[in-house]
Amino acid sequence: MWARELGFSQIGVTGIDLSTAEAGLSAWLAAGFHGDMHYMAAHGLKRARPAELVPGTVSVITARMDYLPRADAVDLADWQARELARLERPGEAVISVYARGRDYHKVMRARLQKLGERIAEHVGQLGHRAFTDSAPVLEAELADRSGQGWRGKHTLLLNREAGSMFFLGEIYVDMALPPSDPVTAHCGSCSACIDVCPTQAIVAPHRLDARRCISYLTIEHVGSIPLELRVLIGNRIYGCDDCQLVCPWNKFAQRSALPDFDERSGLSGQQLQTMFSWSEAEFLRFTEGSAIRRIGHERWLRNLAVAMGNALRLANESAVDTGALQTALLAQSQHPSEVVREHVQWALLQSGLSAAHSAQTAD
Repeated sequence: MWARELGFSQIGVTGIDLSTAEAGLSAWLAAGFHGDMHYMAAHGLKRARPAELVPGTVSVITARMDYLPRADAVDLADWQARELARLERPGEAVISVYARGRDYHKVMRARLQKLGERIAEHVGQLGHRAFTDSAPVLEAELADRSGQGWRGKHTLLLNREAGSMFFLGEIYVDMALPPSDPVTAHCGSCSACIDVCPTQAIVAPHRLDARRCISYLTIEHVGSIPLELRVLIGNRIYGCDDCQLVCPWNKFAQRSALPDFDERSGLSGQQLQTMFSWSEAEFLRFTEGSAIRRIGHERWLRNLAVAMGNALRLANESAVDTGALQTALLAQSQHPSEVVREHVQWALLQSGLSAAHSAQTAD
C-alpha cells in the first residue's frame, strides 16, 4: 500500500548473492562493450556485490515505476505505432519517451527514500540506502531475481503486465527479508528487438554493445560520433526506443501514476531546426529538471546536427524544409566547439553544401 501511494507499480525482494552474474559482467567489460562509460570498469565487480557498496546490506528491495506519459496512454492500443510514426518524419526531433518529463533520478530516488523511511518507522531501526541508476548496482539483475520480470533479449527487463516502459530502483537494507519469487522468461523465439535495432547494437540475445547503441551515442558518448553510425541514427536526438516500440509485450505498457512523467511542452513534436536554434541559456531553461540537461549544450547541438544531416539527405523522399535546415546549420558553422563545427559540416555535406562553399557564395 505504501509503495502504491508513492507511485510504484511493484515491489520485490531479493538476496545479495549475485556471484553467478559476475562472469557475464566481466566478459562484457573485457569486450569493451561499455565504451566511454569508464565508471563501469572502474567499479568492476562491485556492481555484483551489494555488501561491498553498502556494508551491512543483507537484502535488496526492488521497485518498478511505470513512466508512459498519461497523454500517450489515453489509447494504449496504438501508442507504439504513434511513436514509430515519428521516425518516419525526418524533420521532427525525436526524444526517448522516458526523457520527455521530469528527471526520473530525482523523482524515483526521493520516493524510494520515503518508502525506506516508512518501513524503518514500522520495523524500528533499519539501515537503508536508495538507488536509481546512480551507483554501481546491477539493477536489471536484481529486479529479475526479485520477480519484477525477466531479461529480454535487448537486455531490458520485461514484465507480462507492463512491458518494459518503467524505471527501476532499489533500497539496500541491513535486515534479512523473505525474497519474492522470480518469474520465467517469455520471449520465446521472438527476435523483434534484435532485428529492428538501427545500428545492430544487440549483437546476440542478451548481449548489447553499447558503443553502437543510439542511446549511448546520443547521451553517454563524448566527442565525435563515428561516421558509419551517423546515418543510422536518423532523427533520434536523445535516446532510442526502437527495441521497445516493436516488443509485443509493450502492448501492455501502463501509464504513469504520476504527473512527473507527462511530456513537457517543447520536448515533443518539435522541428529539428527549432531545437538547434536554442542558445545555451535557452537549452538550460527548456531542460530544467529534465534528464536531458546533463548532456550539455554541446552534445545537444552535435546530436541535432546529425539528425539535420540525415533529414537533408532524405529531402527528396520526404517533406523537409531544406532551406530552414541549411540556414540553421550555417548559423552554427563557426561555433566555438570543434565537435559541433565538425558535425555541422558533415550535416551540410549531406545536401551537397558546405560551410566553406556557402561563405564563398556569400562573398
